[in-house]
Amino acid sequence: MKLATLRDGSRDGRLLVVSRDLSRARFADTVSTMQGAIERWSELEAALQVEYQALNAGGQTDTFAFEPAQVMAPLPRAYQFVDASAFLNHGDIMERAYNLSVKRESGIPVLVQRQGDDFLGPRDNYPFPVEQDNCDFEGEIAVVLDDVPMGVDASRAEKHIKLFLLLNDVSMRAHLFRELSMGFGFINAKPATAFAPVAVTPDELGDAWRDGRVHLDMQVSRNGEWFGNPSGGEMDFSFGELISHLAYNRNLGAGTVLATGTFSNRNYSEVGSACLAERRAIEMIEHGESSTEFMRFGETLRFEMCGRDGQSLFGALEHRMVATGGKP
Repeated sequence: MKLATLRDGSRDGRLLVVSRDLSRARFADTVSTMQGAIERWSELEAALQVEYQALNAGGQTDTFAFEPAQVMAPLPRAYQFVDASAFLNHGDIMERAYNLSVKRESGIPVLVQRQGDDFLGPRDNYPFPVEQDNCDFEGEIAVVLDDVPMGVDASRAEKHIKLFLLLNDVSMRAHLFRELSMGFGFINAKPATAFAPVAVTPDELGDAWRDGRVHLDMQVSRNGEWFGNPSGGEMDFSFGELISHLAYNRNLGAGTVLATGTFSNRNYSEVGSACLAERRAIEMIEHGESSTEFMRFGETLRFEMCGRDGQSLFGALEHRMVATGGKP
């Protein structure tokens, strides 16, 4: 099943059921918002699936063309957004490049609380104050959870995954090391996150969803040029393990968003990267200096993930970087 949220002037938009090929949509009959759907998922899923199958079968008169420019983030705001660093290769590259000494505990994933009140849509411009903030992108996927009980075991945690999302978790690198050195958390280093137009249920991923990982490539381009196509299959921690760690001593409310951290593969020389910091670190390792520049106003980004059949799963996330206030 594929779902989206139409921008209608309200904070939470209007829930849409979207066809598998992303060409058509209709208003959901059973519930009006994505948050409402997640909170009542066990009650509403079957009815939503009926609507989805009918839409794909065609013949309905109340459908319309699906336009990514007219939708918000699938879940426009979340009560909780948590980001992981589930690809250890990314950290290894950064440590090698900059001689960092990072204290890690084997088997313990790194998670950070993020803000969930300012999600951007798939065609929104991305505003930030000055280019000196060193704007970076991070291609990731995330899951949306229903209510998760405290202490859930990793083997049972994945049953709480109801939807998958594709996102760009933007970083402002000029602030990152300063905030890390203060020993607390990110604020200026991690502004708003942007999402692809459609959320999908696990069955849409087919056999690519296994072992708690999405074994598909993310296509990343900058200004229309290939930047990378790393796979999600190299996650060192499964989603089940991430959920279990997050819920160790807390309940997770329906609508919690949990992201992977930037995709990163060990064969980066072949598949590229999903963020600028990683490419710059590789350049530092191989050439002694970084040459790739951070994002500048007017530049564009595109993120997309296709299924085994070549069909776009989430639709493309495409946005332009602009100065705060909207000036290119």
